[in-house]
Amino acid sequence: MNIEKPKSRQPIPEHAKCVHKGVVFDVYQWEQEQFDGSVKTFEKLKRSDTVVVFPVLPDGRILLTKQEQPGMEPFIGATGGRVDPGEDTLDAAKRELKEESGYEAGEFTLWDARQPATKIEWSVYTFIAKGLKKVADLNLDAGEKIALYPVTFDEFIELGTKENFAEKEITHMLIEAKYDPEKKEELRKLFSLQ
Repeated sequence: MNIEKPKSRQPIPEHAKCVHKGVVFDVYQWEQEQFDGSVKTFEKLKRSDTVVVFPVLPDGRILLTKQEQPGMEPFIGATGGRVDPGEDTLDAAKRELKEESGYEAGEFTLWDARQPATKIEWSVYTFIAKGLKKVADLNLDAGEKIALYPVTFDEFIELGTKENFAEKEITHMLIEAKYDPEKKEELRKLFSLQ
């Protein structure tokens, strides 16, 4: 699967300087000429890309997660996490699915890919995984508590429009499906095992 990185609406220019290397975020700055000829320092964050995986169980239910992480309110979301340096995006999706659910999948479909924030160089890749096979127990990071939460397609749409749903990048598509029967049917087909 050849996955293209989504384009940023404000790319970091080649002449930008990394002024801070953090654990999650690096900070880049550059001088930018304004419309009146003056010059200002612009700044943008950069971080590792993220993969999000919505697994579809053999019975057709979608496997969500109930998660807790330090310093955050509990939330409902998908399996997923950061793409490691040098790691292929699809390989990261496979790894995160296995670590956070114990499943491997025979088929991955890229549902969505976007850079959700103008001031952060960061892509989020959302996959649908089918052909699941349970192969391991969960292998969680020390800062994760995850309980698997299988839901029907209709429950998925309803939960995806709630405040505690973590995958905000796709919420607009779930809202469209909730209120537009044609969009709902298109989405149902995307998640269908048929």
